[in-house]
Amino acid sequence: MSSTEASDAPIYAGLVEEQGDVPAEVRRVAEETLLEVESVLDFSAMRAPAAAR
Repeated sequence: MSSTEASDAPIYAGLVEEQGDVPAEVRRVAEETLLEVESVLDFSAMRAPAAAR
């Protein structure tokens, strides 16, 4: 966090210092989960071609 951000939100800066950057961690885990889900739930091979419908 830059010094400008820290001075603009001292309570948030203190929480980040104590607890870590929770929003950034949540974002990272969500992105990892999305990639994992996309690889596991890839149903594209099971779709029939449009001409066969």
